[in-house]
Amino acid sequence: MSTEADRVFADLRMGRPRALSRAISWVENETTQAPALLEKIYAQSPHPWVIGITGVGGAGKSSLVPHLARLLADGGSRVAVLAVDPSSPLTGGALLGDRIRDSGGQQHPRVYFRSVASRGGQGGLATCVADLVRVASAAGHDIVLIETVGAGQSELGILQVAHSVLLVHAPGLGDDVQAQKAGVMEIANLLVVNKADRPGADDTVASLRQALLLSEREAHMHEGVNELPGGGLHWHPPVLSTTALSGAGVEAVWARLLEHRALLKRQGQYDALNRTHDLRRMQAYFREVVQRRLQSRIESMAMLAHLEAELARGDADPLGAARALADAVLPPLASDPVTHRTSPPRHMENTL
Repeated sequence: MSTEADRVFADLRMGRPRALSRAISWVENETTQAPALLEKIYAQSPHPWVIGITGVGGAGKSSLVPHLARLLADGGSRVAVLAVDPSSPLTGGALLGDRIRDSGGQQHPRVYFRSVASRGGQGGLATCVADLVRVASAAGHDIVLIETVGAGQSELGILQVAHSVLLVHAPGLGDDVQAQKAGVMEIANLLVVNKADRPGADDTVASLRQALLLSEREAHMHEGVNELPGGGLHWHPPVLSTTALSGAGVEAVWARLLEHRALLKRQGQYDALNRTHDLRRMQAYFREVVQRRLQSRIESMAMLAHLEAELARGDADPLGAARALADAVLPPLASDPVTHRTSPPRHMENTL
């Protein structure tokens, strides 16, 4: 007899939009049906090409992404856009909701937009974004664009899920300097100066290109694929200009992204990234499962109430109490630091 997760998965594979919205809601809200659905998705759905679009707020990412998504869709791809928004302090949901981003008014039939709450995830990314990428793949989307929240120096989290990273700048924001300080430029495969029709755009492009040539290795590189003396290949990030309001320059951005993907596949890095992403997701989920099980076990122990009472009276310190709980649940290792309490107090030994 098929379960509800089986039915939603079947609808996903048939490309039904309502099933995709429902599956994403399950994963975001961590419902009881989500684990069974995700297990099927990870086992039977391929990795899509994931393009991360990052940069500080005000650079025009939200205006640029719809133009890129429509261009890809016009070329025959099915595109999912996951726009990571700030979380509501009250509901935990996406603060801006499902934003109307398509300036053309009519959304492309092969483009799916969804806002995702950051919920404090590393790099402005929700912890479930990796799962949502595979959910979109199960629904037939071969390219996923992830627009990050614009969290400045914590944008490095996009590396956890993306194959190609596009860093968006704009003249007059000072974000080229900030990006260099934050180290974000080091992860970018392509840099885009948006709002190129504004004063100072050419100077921003020149500044970014100069910054990319500062290292000795990069000093003589040209933009894109470079052949190294030993026969290897190296990608030097191109710097391009776009005008999001009109869509000017977006085709050149797409051409460079295709070059980058081709190089990743030629070097075997594309599949290696997929394996790395899966390994990271496994490790993260392992920690989540273990933490939940340990927390449940600890809360059921009579020892917890005794330690809480000791802390309230001032008869115990929080670190010693934590060590006592840990020792009761997991045997201490020889490599653990020596503490003043390696076992629970004698009067608690019968409460475990």
